[in-house]
Amino acid sequence: MFRDYNYKSKFSFTIRTAIVFTILLSMQITAFSQEKKKIEILDAEYAEKVANQPNAQRLVNHVKIKHKSILMWCDTAYTYTGTNKVDAFGHVHINQGDTLHLYAEKIFYNGDNNFASAYDSVQLINKGLTLYSDTVDYDLAANIGYYDNFGKIVDSTNVLTSIIGQYYINTNMMHFYKEVHGYNDKYTLDGDTLLYNTQTGRIFMDGPTTIRDSSNTLYAEDGWYDSKTGEAELKKNPKVFGDHQELTADYIEYNQENGDGKAVGDVKIQDLENKIIVTGLNAVYNKITETASVTDSAVFMIYTEKDTLFMHADTLRTIPDTITGEKIVNAFYGVRFYRTDLQGVCDSLVYFTKDSVVQMHRAPVLWSDIHQLSADKIDMKQYVNAPDEMHLTNNSFIISKQDSGKFDQIKGKNMIGYIINNKLDHIDVDGNGQTLYYAKEKGQMIGLNRAESSNIGIKFKDGQIFRISFLKSPEGVLKPILELTEEEKKLSGFDWQIDLRPLSRYDIFNRKEKQESKKKQEQIEDLSQP
Repeated sequence: MFRDYNYKSKFSFTIRTAIVFTILLSMQITAFSQEKKKIEILDAEYAEKVANQPNAQRLVNHVKIKHKSILMWCDTAYTYTGTNKVDAFGHVHINQGDTLHLYAEKIFYNGDNNFASAYDSVQLINKGLTLYSDTVDYDLAANIGYYDNFGKIVDSTNVLTSIIGQYYINTNMMHFYKEVHGYNDKYTLDGDTLLYNTQTGRIFMDGPTTIRDSSNTLYAEDGWYDSKTGEAELKKNPKVFGDHQELTADYIEYNQENGDGKAVGDVKIQDLENKIIVTGLNAVYNKITETASVTDSAVFMIYTEKDTLFMHADTLRTIPDTITGEKIVNAFYGVRFYRTDLQGVCDSLVYFTKDSVVQMHRAPVLWSDIHQLSADKIDMKQYVNAPDEMHLTNNSFIISKQDSGKFDQIKGKNMIGYIINNKLDHIDVDGNGQTLYYAKEKGQMIGLNRAESSNIGIKFKDGQIFRISFLKSPEGVLKPILELTEEEKKLSGFDWQIDLRPLSRYDIFNRKEKQESKKKQEQIEDLSQP
């Protein structure tokens, strides 16, 4: 009895195991068959066998086929027994998920790997965007379309073309490669590699890219451009330029709509029309108002065929003049400039490109050759066919170094100096004129001549006072060199500021800090001496 019971139990267990196995196998087969769901022929006028292809049939006229979520229409199609392949011809249309449509004259569809290859007059349409090409491969599972022999996309914002393209539908991204060209009514674009967000209209640059809008041309090798708003962020070798101006920097922000922009790192603004270059590390500008401000190591340069003036200030700002094409340049705080024939310092300065006038304010000092000129305000004006002029207003003072400790001096209320061939030629003193100059005889200094007159005309030769004309009766005296005291060698207000004079284009930055540092170092060295 025991043996019989045991035998029946084992037998029952074996049956149950076989049934469970059969059910599981059936479920796997069902799942597999669902994964490999066959194409369905929904409509066709007729079907016929294909000679020499026993597993193929040809569907003719008004063909409609379904596979999973895919619907296909065409004039003629070939299907193959045991596969999910369809070769469709004539007015082929594939629809996936209602929103995506693929049109072509010929499509080879493989349902096993959800892949379609479309040929001739291909259009891939998705949510208002159309991709045109002669050949498109479309991965229906990943929702990615490809072309490699020229294609074009058109949406409500842009037209973009390239030799190679990839459309990532799920992420709304289009990748373009080789001979990329884009345009709408606001811009044109040329590049080699870029990405385009079909939803936002933003274009991402990956390589040399040139964008032209209504007023400027943008160039960069990295960054983005918003084709809807005209905003841009240019990151690698960026440049923004127009007919007469050019901006380069390490990084540039640009907004076409409101004209605002920002540039950072090795900023260079070049005004080709007025022959001006402004450099610095930070700049903000507006192309509509034509204003720009540069800070941090800011340098202003104005160049001619003969020479270039280099000027530094804490802040440089350009604004348009009332005359079209002309500019006003403002320099604020710690102004220092250098040209081979002229150097100067002041607190602030204004330059007018219209008539080449420079106005120096607050403690201005000029140096030309051996001469130092100072006043409450100094104006300089350049002429083409006449001597350049320097107007010194209030507390005017000119010092000319003749020898160690010996200086010719001219003092007055207002003065006008005339420059010929980059040298001080003559000076007119208007009001409270005083002169102190060394008289010479046969090249030797014989005495110090002091004279006073309300109005004085002074002629220079080889940097020295050559002739003095007193428009009113002068009061003067010549005193021998050996009889001079130190006080008699200087007019009141004498201030020889040679330590402030820029000595080269590289010396236009703050020398005061250098001097203070040097003085401090000397003090430390003195304290360290035994």
